[in-house]
Amino acid sequence: MPRMQRPQSKGESSGGRGSNRHRLREIMVILAKNDVTRGITPEKIRKIIEELGPTFVKLGQVLSMRQDILPAAYCAELRKLQTEVSPMDFSEVVQVVETEYGQPLGEVFAHFDAAPLGSASIAQVHRAVLMDGREVVVKIQRPGIRETMARDIALLDRAATLLKLAGGTGNAVDFRMIFDEMWFTAQQEMDFLIEAHNADEFREHNLDIAYVTCPKIDHKHTTARVLVMEYIDGIEIADTHTLKAQGYDLEEIAEKLAENYIKQVVDDGFFHADPHPGNIRIQDGKIAWIDLGMMGVLSNRDKDLFRQAVEAIATRDIEEMKSVLLALGVHSAKINHARLYADVDDLFANYGTMDLSEMNIGEMMEALLNLANTHQISMPKGVTMLSRGVITIESVLTRLSPSTNIIRIMANHMKTERLENLDPEAMLKALGKEAYQAGKSTLGIPGQLFDLLKMTVKGQTKVNLELTGSEEPLATIDQMINKLVTCIITAALLIGSSFISTTDMTPKVLGIPALGVLGYLVALFLSGTLIYSIHSGKKHRYKK
Repeated sequence: MPRMQRPQSKGESSGGRGSNRHRLREIMVILAKNDVTRGITPEKIRKIIEELGPTFVKLGQVLSMRQDILPAAYCAELRKLQTEVSPMDFSEVVQVVETEYGQPLGEVFAHFDAAPLGSASIAQVHRAVLMDGREVVVKIQRPGIRETMARDIALLDRAATLLKLAGGTGNAVDFRMIFDEMWFTAQQEMDFLIEAHNADEFREHNLDIAYVTCPKIDHKHTTARVLVMEYIDGIEIADTHTLKAQGYDLEEIAEKLAENYIKQVVDDGFFHADPHPGNIRIQDGKIAWIDLGMMGVLSNRDKDLFRQAVEAIATRDIEEMKSVLLALGVHSAKINHARLYADVDDLFANYGTMDLSEMNIGEMMEALLNLANTHQISMPKGVTMLSRGVITIESVLTRLSPSTNIIRIMANHMKTERLENLDPEAMLKALGKEAYQAGKSTLGIPGQLFDLLKMTVKGQTKVNLELTGSEEPLATIDQMINKLVTCIITAALLIGSSFISTTDMTPKVLGIPALGVLGYLVALFLSGTLIYSIHSGKKHRYKK
């Protein structure tokens, strides 16, 4: 990812530098208060982020999705970050709206609630009524949030090396890369026109699903900093008591919720990346998805690989899962294929003979991402967002109906999809083509064998072998041979020097032929080197 370009106008001025110094002092006071010099624990870093304010809360929420980079304990703790922050003053809300529209608030809205429905790190939402009588929700961006976030990330970027105090991360974590990615994600969320487009695309994908909806966007009144959408007065999906009281079947809701989320991932490749209970409502028998600012995107290739991963989990196919990990991720370092295979085998062994319906797909995805990170296989952002989304949706499903299992529904969905896409005529054509190609190849085998025998008789046959995953054993054998050769040369020098010493060859050193003395010295040096090499090799093995 290229280095991020941040706003520089105010930050480069004297006032901007003063602001940076003031903010840096605030950060240092909070860090000192939490005694970071004695180390950073997951709980401590969560508390620090909450004290640092809305910008850092948002960054912490994004960080919690990066379980492929941060230790699992840190990710789990960061997921507890507060979603509600202190609301803006209503005068600030009015100022933002009137600045965006270029006219008084009262000329656009017949009514505008002063009390917010909710307040988050980037924006807060208010209920309102348009002049034509439609009830809407208005999402207003916090003034100066872009500059504030850019400043805070710039300060963190400069102090990135200090964050390696976090135990367990070591040098494997590039914090600057994380800050760049968070800045990119935050910029997407800070442009409400992108969220409006997301809502339109989501609605288009789910037009044929009778039990799914999302707020309609009022594009006429939507800008980059103010988003106006349909008001959905539904029941929050976590409010199970109210749902039951109104006659809803929680198990049916859970099944439909899981089925739709799987469709978003497997069929659409466009899924809600933050499906926590506050973003899912039940209205008039429909599942309403709201807050579509953070959406995950999977390419057709990634969708196919995800299907293969699910099938590999279902069938315990180690080789297939290994291939999926390598195909999905990016790896610049050499891959130890034998060790990767063994690690996937160990992961599957942890689940033993567990039935498919008992598996926790989110937990397994997180384990696979950690495994990939161990082998320096970097996963695309869409996959890491999917892992967080699946973990979140599984917790929602557990609260609704503990018996609902997303991996079982996923397997059934994929099976049904294959049956629906079954084309007998196309299959017969494909089988016929394969049979023709196989027959053609089979007829050529006798001739190929005859050519191979002729080349063998003439001594022209060459066999190419590639020993995959054997680099370490070969390196060990190479070291052993080198030591053996050194030992033979040393012995030859000693014997040769001893023979020369019995002659009258000149010149002499201390009565011994100089060539013999030189041979003894070289033999002494080689033997010393060999002894040191053997000794250091043993120490290295003991450390392991």
